[in-house]
Amino acid sequence: MSHLWEYLLIGLGLLVVIVGGIAGLVRGRGGRRKELPGRDTPRPGQSVGSGAPATPGGGSGQGQDGSAGSGSTTTLPRPEEDVDDLGTGEDTLTVERPESARGRLARLRARLARSNTALGKGLLAILSRGRLDDAAWEDVEDTLLASDLGVEATNELVASLKQQVKVDGTTDEATVRGWLRKDLLALVDPSMDRRVAANRVGERPAVVMVVGVNGTGKTTTVGKLARVLVAEDKDVVLGAADTFRAAAADQLETWGARVGVPTIRSDRDGADPAAVAFDAVKAGLEMEADVVIIDTAGRLHNKVGLMDELGKVKRVVEKQSPIDEVLLVLDATTGQNGLRQAEVFSQVVGITGIVLTKLDGPAKGGIVVAVQRQLGVPVKLVGLGEGPDDLAPFDPEAFVDAIIG
Repeated sequence: MSHLWEYLLIGLGLLVVIVGGIAGLVRGRGGRRKELPGRDTPRPGQSVGSGAPATPGGGSGQGQDGSAGSGSTTTLPRPEEDVDDLGTGEDTLTVERPESARGRLARLRARLARSNTALGKGLLAILSRGRLDDAAWEDVEDTLLASDLGVEATNELVASLKQQVKVDGTTDEATVRGWLRKDLLALVDPSMDRRVAANRVGERPAVVMVVGVNGTGKTTTVGKLARVLVAEDKDVVLGAADTFRAAAADQLETWGARVGVPTIRSDRDGADPAAVAFDAVKAGLEMEADVVIIDTAGRLHNKVGLMDELGKVKRVVEKQSPIDEVLLVLDATTGQNGLRQAEVFSQVVGITGIVLTKLDGPAKGGIVVAVQRQLGVPVKLVGLGEGPDDLAPFDPEAFVDAIIG
């Protein structure tokens, strides 16, 4: 009789376990969309699963050979991990809501105008002298070439201005300003599509890869771009595929955390950047994000091995998703030297757009025209300062108006 009671108790216990398990499965099937971690619920420093365990060696991505991934995790940094100009020393993390970037270039017009005085005001001064002889036209050419406009574009602009002066017979400043604005705007080419791919494509997020040489400000640009997109109500995932620079992942995490954006990074230094990029896209797919932005390590364009590795990152990502945008970050102050860099990067990864940083410094405005002609792709974003919201969508008309004052 005692054995019978024992069997009954064991059976009752098993029944309770089975019923509890079924209830748990039913509860776990809620909601179609996976919430992006970071916007509201996670605490500073809390790891959030991205389909990969948040332990070293637990990555879910695959390398080019199908091997295990990088052990990536999705994290938000603690405030004491802040780097660069973002540290606050606060005990709690405050998620910011950036204002819309629309019209930002127009608001920052004064900075742009200061950096391009030689091009705009210099030209107007020469063209308004009242006498345009050969020496004056040579001065015009020299001014345009010094602004990094390039030989071909310079010849076109001078030929157009000469023809208009010859036909109209005036050098009135207001008239000349109108001619100059029209011709410069044509060279900048407002017809180019300057939108950044940031919308879901079918059932997947858009994928943006950011590349460039050392010191151009890629990681900072990725962080600022995340702010621009969050202001447009986009769900963003960042991928810290710069695994060579020790502080790069921490820096990117901090940028993302400020606006509640998760960052996929490796658990170890020197991890395979292609595997981290793969994991970032995988996380974006699982979270149903709008866009995944992948930060890559800076590399010299003349180092074949490093450029080949960049090509590998792109190929590995494309195993699970097309790359919709490859943005090349160029330091505008490098002028014509940056054009060779742009050419090599375009050959390796197929550049679709340019980000010009430091355009508020001693940069020459003509580089906008020169780089677009060199690559056949548009300048999409410009950096006009060190502040977190000083990255602006490029507006051709605001740019030209700032140049000519």
